[in-house]
Amino acid sequence: MATVVQTPSASDPAILGAAFRTPPHNTDAEKALLGAVFANNRAYERVSEFLRPEHFAVPQHGRIFEACARLIERGQIADPVTLKRTFEQDETLADIGGPAYLAELAGSAVTIINAGEYGRIIYDLFLKRALIALGEDMVNDAFAGGVDETALGQIERAEQSLYDLATSGSADGGFRSFQDSVISAIRMAEAAHKREGALAGVATGLVDMDKILGGLHASDLIILAGRPSMGKTALATNIAFNAAYSHHRSEGSDGAIVGFFSLEMSAEQLASRILSEQTHISSDRMRKGELSNDEFGRLVVASQTLHNIPVFIDDAPALTVSALRTRARRLKRQHGLGLIVVDYLQLLTPSSSRTDNRVQEIAEITRGLKTLAKELNVPVLALSQLSRAPEQRENKRPMLSDLRESGTIEQDSDVVMFIFREEYYLERDRPIQRAEETADKFADREMRWMERKEKAANVAEVIVAKQRHGPVGDVRLHFEGTYTRFANLDRDHVPEG
Repeated sequence: MATVVQTPSASDPAILGAAFRTPPHNTDAEKALLGAVFANNRAYERVSEFLRPEHFAVPQHGRIFEACARLIERGQIADPVTLKRTFEQDETLADIGGPAYLAELAGSAVTIINAGEYGRIIYDLFLKRALIALGEDMVNDAFAGGVDETALGQIERAEQSLYDLATSGSADGGFRSFQDSVISAIRMAEAAHKREGALAGVATGLVDMDKILGGLHASDLIILAGRPSMGKTALATNIAFNAAYSHHRSEGSDGAIVGFFSLEMSAEQLASRILSEQTHISSDRMRKGELSNDEFGRLVVASQTLHNIPVFIDDAPALTVSALRTRARRLKRQHGLGLIVVDYLQLLTPSSSRTDNRVQEIAEITRGLKTLAKELNVPVLALSQLSRAPEQRENKRPMLSDLRESGTIEQDSDVVMFIFREEYYLERDRPIQRAEETADKFADREMRWMERKEKAANVAEVIVAKQRHGPVGDVRLHFEGTYTRFANLDRDHVPEG
């Protein structure tokens, strides 16, 4: 016997109920809050930080709240008498009773103590209505998406909309008493004391750098800048691997799960650099297929050891700041996250490309990265290019003014570091005998050059030019260009410069 499936009728009460559900609202709460403001204008202070006219479900209530705000902020009294003239000719208010409605609202007053709670109810219901609208837009976009509209693109836009909604305002926050702030500071000092000298932030794996920075601190934006070929990516890769390896080895507080956004190099190229560093096999020879059987065996063994290291690489080019933020939040939700690396800052694009002004674009990017660091409570290490200014100076050590679009990068960052390798410049500045120069003078000049080059061989400097919560200074590191590897400097064998 065939089963008959009945299709619900359009007149079915369940269908009608779903189709005509009223968006969440509370008219009584809105009237009570407005009445409280009329009765005592100090009630406005309890909600003015987070409540806006558009948060009211009844548009006329929003207009009344806006008018109250204008009067109160001018130092005037807002009540039915003072508002009457404002709304006498208002046709929209006439729909709900005109000026007489203001007196009705005054009769709905609650005490000033309850005003803040009513304001939070109104704000929460506004968020729910906004969520409903956002959900409807998501459904409509998914149904009507064109050929060029990918599902992932729609998901990123939806996540961005949710983030914008979540950060558009808040019923929380405001001033904290100095007593509470002091107690928090003491607790932080107590935690540091109990560490007995251990790092407060994510360890870089480089002793002298960790000593001056105290690790990479949560919510900090750290800029690592340098001219091309100085080793920015190599140092960032080394720091990322060291942090992830420390986390994998001991689950210690000084390690971290790392999200590496590589806008310049592919994930395979970054992985090759890490393999080269750990096996002491040139990545160039790996790429050209010039490895012996023994070296290839070492690579295989190393890869089996390293594949569990918690480094996640995103090599999508031309990411927007909002897309990067979405992917970082997703990574933290799925795997955890303790450090974000961005290689490099100038290759990001702002979320809203409405200007041809590059300085404004960089300002939006750096603000976005700083906001991300605070939101996820992780350090963000962002690489940055330098201008050509150091090349035109006799002293080629970089300084803060060499940062491209330096104003916003320097302002928004908590730490600014530069990589400088004197060896790089000395190799390109080999003495050439001048026509008027004697052989002895040339030999003497060449000897001094060779001495400087020998001192600078395999030595890199990281110049900490800005640190919001600590000292500035220079850190000397050992650098092996063949394996793109930075390591602690052996001071017993490398002379001081």
